[in-house]
Amino acid sequence: DSEENCCCPSVLRCVTSTWKEGLLNRKRPFVGRCCHSCTPQSQARLFNSSIPSLGLRNVIYINETHTRHRGWLARRLSYVLFVLERDVQKDMFARNVVDNVLNNSRVESAIVEVATELDPAATEAGVEHKAVSKVRRKARGFLQEMVANISPAFIRLTGWALLKLFNGFFWSIQIHKGQLEMVKKAATEYNAPLVFLPVHKSHIDYLLITFILFCHNIKAPHIAAGNNLNIPIFSTLIRKLGGFFIRRKLDETPDGKKDVLYRSLLYVYTEELLRQQQFLEVFLEGTRSRSGKPSPARAGMLSIVVDALCNGVIPEVMVVPVGISYDRILEGNYNSEQLGKPKKNESLWGVACGVLRMLRKNYGCVRVDFTQPFSLKEYLDTQRSRHIPPTLSLEQTLVPTIIDAQYVHIHTGEQEEQPNSRDLSDEPWRRQVIANLAKHVLFTANKSSAVMSTHIVACLLLYRHRQGVALSKLVEDFFNMKEEILSRDFDLGFSGNSEDVVMHALHLLDNCVHVTSTNRNTEFTIAPSKTVPALFELNFYSNGLFHGESCIIVGSTLYLPQYLYCVSLSIVTFCLLHLQPCQTIYQVFHDAVSRLIQYGVLYVAEDQEELTPSPTEEPWPKKFPEPLSWRSDEEDEDSDFAEEQRDRYLKVSLSPEHQEFFVFLQRLLSPVLEAYSGAAIFVHSLSQPMAEPEYTQQLFRYLLTRTEKGVAAYGESATHYLVKNTVRTFKELGVLKERRENRVSLVELSSTFLPQANRNKLLHYILGFTLL
Repeated sequence: DSEENCCCPSVLRCVTSTWKEGLLNRKRPFVGRCCHSCTPQSQARLFNSSIPSLGLRNVIYINETHTRHRGWLARRLSYVLFVLERDVQKDMFARNVVDNVLNNSRVESAIVEVATELDPAATEAGVEHKAVSKVRRKARGFLQEMVANISPAFIRLTGWALLKLFNGFFWSIQIHKGQLEMVKKAATEYNAPLVFLPVHKSHIDYLLITFILFCHNIKAPHIAAGNNLNIPIFSTLIRKLGGFFIRRKLDETPDGKKDVLYRSLLYVYTEELLRQQQFLEVFLEGTRSRSGKPSPARAGMLSIVVDALCNGVIPEVMVVPVGISYDRILEGNYNSEQLGKPKKNESLWGVACGVLRMLRKNYGCVRVDFTQPFSLKEYLDTQRSRHIPPTLSLEQTLVPTIIDAQYVHIHTGEQEEQPNSRDLSDEPWRRQVIANLAKHVLFTANKSSAVMSTHIVACLLLYRHRQGVALSKLVEDFFNMKEEILSRDFDLGFSGNSEDVVMHALHLLDNCVHVTSTNRNTEFTIAPSKTVPALFELNFYSNGLFHGESCIIVGSTLYLPQYLYCVSLSIVTFCLLHLQPCQTIYQVFHDAVSRLIQYGVLYVAEDQEELTPSPTEEPWPKKFPEPLSWRSDEEDEDSDFAEEQRDRYLKVSLSPEHQEFFVFLQRLLSPVLEAYSGAAIFVHSLSQPMAEPEYTQQLFRYLLTRTEKGVAAYGESATHYLVKNTVRTFKELGVLKERRENRVSLVELSSTFLPQANRNKLLHYILGFTLL
């Protein structure tokens, strides 16, 4: 290890050498363009060639130049003058919302339906029945707990307070002026409400987006917040800033049935806001990410917006995915929950303590990326004319290979199936379209999120220099990875000299790293802490580096035989990547293979004879005995020169730099694979049906014990989030079968994996991916 840390070439030099000369003078990439496949017309709107050149701005840097006044007094009162000059008026926001919702026919029908269940005589003609009056009062109470009550004066006051606070615990909050220019145009030029759909990293997300929009004279959105934040005093403040509270679980009736009344109120309230041209802000994940990666989308609120558009309540909706990146989240980490402890309920005391804690520490930089607004109507029209191929389940894709070890053909999406014209009245198709829309939005928001310095440093320390590294070497690898990220058209949330940025990141991660001096303080050695909380925290920040990069998956599986390699594309795609729904698996991995060829990591040979190694050439590991055939998309099957086309074969480079790069890629996936292999061992102990929460907790304790005893090579494999993801994957794979009994979800072994031999094959299959 010491020789590896000191003598080997940079792990990333092999993939940056091609790009470095061009990158030294390249501009920062402009991220956030909407999908050219699903929304081609929207991509052409709002954007022009001058947008990218507008550059970045630190929104919390305010002086007299940002006001209409100059002079000494203006400098002293610049924050006050700035917020007073923002355009926020009472008539911008919704009016008579409660009465309009209660008088809606859908709510009236729900009130009568609930009243009839209480008293069948409630439907009789004549004077309004007592049961109806009772349910109506109940509905009004629900609605008053739910609705926002935006106050322009309070928004201004909060804007001034946030300028003070954010300057205290953030170095900067960067936005791209071109992105905000597109959002502002959409808000003013289109007679349509905007729906902001951000990723969810921290509780501060709520305030951050409203604050940025306020600074740019864009109307504050109504924010869908969980009722866990509906606490005294704090809830009043949230309502005045645009927050409205919804249940985290809609079916909260004692008998477990659908709460028809509450659902109708939420549905009609959202429709009323859209009808009055109000902007919405919805967090599709439903909760803050505990892993640093996006959580699966929950499309309930989004389905209401889609239905409102399709039912003619509004003629158009503009959707704006939003990416948010933090050097360090204000919560610091989620280690308590990742260690299996229950989530603490929010309280006013907890909020006050959190604010005091924040004021004592600096949390570095923040980057917020507003992507190009796109037309929801155009997206739905595109989906109606496009065939959505049936999704292969993980069980259908992999079980035949795991059990029988046979080659499985991967669906490439090239079958000749005629597109169907669909309508949202077709419920299965409606659900699939809304689910794909939610995935598409999360993919766009996550891909647009900037990579922060802490993400790169945490990744390098965990998966490249786990045993420690000299500071100069860490800075070199940091520079190379930074250049590689820019070459992929991802943006960075930092700038400046690499050594200064690395020191800044190490300062923010000080609880997770050990810094020791050598050679009389002329050099420093940096090593990640080996404690479980430190590994969990570093893993959280390193996950911010991965935006569904398929070349990581392809590179990490190149040691495998051909049939296993092909199927590996499916398992990691299904389990790990947030793929764009309009792309097929084939397209994604074809792009990844092409990229590896471009880097020189893979060579292309015209026939298999060229693959024969020379006597002096060290053969590639025996786990990769068969060549991979590959055909470029640039080769048209219907070309007049088709007879000259030949399959080309891939050969893996044997250079030390490239082999080292593959090891690095495999290490990135090792925590997930270790969690899966541990679960495959633990599943042998499942002899009878068990409640899913209990099974998840026992699996978590098993993996955590392996980590605490030093058995696990990657301690971060025992995070509670990864354990839950593993259980979900095993259910999708068909290893575990789920059934409900007395409103409790039970899991048991499926008939396929009841034989111990098949469980052993599952374990052997997963271990085939692990690092040698």
